[in-house]
Amino acid sequence: MTRYLLAGGGTAGHVNPLLAVADRLTERDPDAAVFVLGTAEGLESRLVPERGYPLLVVRKLPFPRRPSLSALRFPGRFAATVARIRALIVEHRIDVLVGFGGYVSAPAYLAARREKIPIVLHEANARPGIANRFGSLIADSVGVAFRGTRLRRARFVGMPLRSEIEQLDRRGEAPAARTEFGLDARKPTLVVTGGSLGAEHINAVMAEAVHLILGAGWQVLHITGERTSVSFPTLPGYHVLPYCNRMDLALAVADLVLARAGSSTVSELSALAIPAVYVPLGIGNGEQKLNARDAVAARAAHIVDNADFTPDWIADKLLPILGDRARLAGMAASASSTGVRNGTDRMVALIDDTLATAP
Repeated sequence: MTRYLLAGGGTAGHVNPLLAVADRLTERDPDAAVFVLGTAEGLESRLVPERGYPLLVVRKLPFPRRPSLSALRFPGRFAATVARIRALIVEHRIDVLVGFGGYVSAPAYLAARREKIPIVLHEANARPGIANRFGSLIADSVGVAFRGTRLRRARFVGMPLRSEIEQLDRRGEAPAARTEFGLDARKPTLVVTGGSLGAEHINAVMAEAVHLILGAGWQVLHITGERTSVSFPTLPGYHVLPYCNRMDLALAVADLVLARAGSSTVSELSALAIPAVYVPLGIGNGEQKLNARDAVAARAAHIVDNADFTPDWIADKLLPILGDRARLAGMAASASSTGVRNGTDRMVALIDDTLATAP
């Protein structure tokens, strides 16, 4: 029986691929023992126990980026966290560590190296985060979601996807999706989403300019996020949801998606061959724009900077795309050349290969 420790968390971009790999490991081998290392504050604190996996909790320890009292205390706290994870590895007789980035991954990589167990990591973004940049220096194997990701020993595996996305039959599920959201089967559908927390700028621009899209003969399914302060117009064909717990159905009916360029979003749309317009989040280390790079280069997607995404842009740039069905069909065909649906299996195969060749 193999005993796995999967480390990562904080955001859906780390937790979702982690859970996809955990599920696949246990599906193929019910006797496998899968433990998850995370924090009490991250999304994993809710999602991991809900999925039935033991969550081993360590302190959230952000890397200090400027001189401060916290920065002075960081080395001691980091060493204590490494020692705690080493003890967990020994206690649970872990055979391999699989890291997905986030706060807990950096000390986990060092703990695993000191306990002399194999290390495999997965990097979901085109531009790696600091934890995985460090981890790649000591990892045995590195899987990446995007082909251009620059890490040592990087092997393209794609993104481990949720099973409902991986197995989605868009054509077969479209009738149920239209019923679920009250959509008109005679009209093409634009799906707009800013992610689980929403995107206020996208919401505000859509609220102001959605009449232009409706006037072009399209309908809009707009998933706004639950914390938005924007007031949305009530118009026929404009369907506003604060949250969608069936994103698989939303994607089943999408003829075009307008969204942020998070790694999971880009990977899912590419895997499902859905044309996209990406409005990358303009903060962080610029990884969202890089995440969309392959899809844009393949002409499967368009990209617009957040500051340039305005009602005028919708009128001048988006409406011509909506009016050209041949262009949309070509974008969909191109998307399938950049995405993969079997990222979960490819990541599991990388773990297997690492275990097979480990001393």
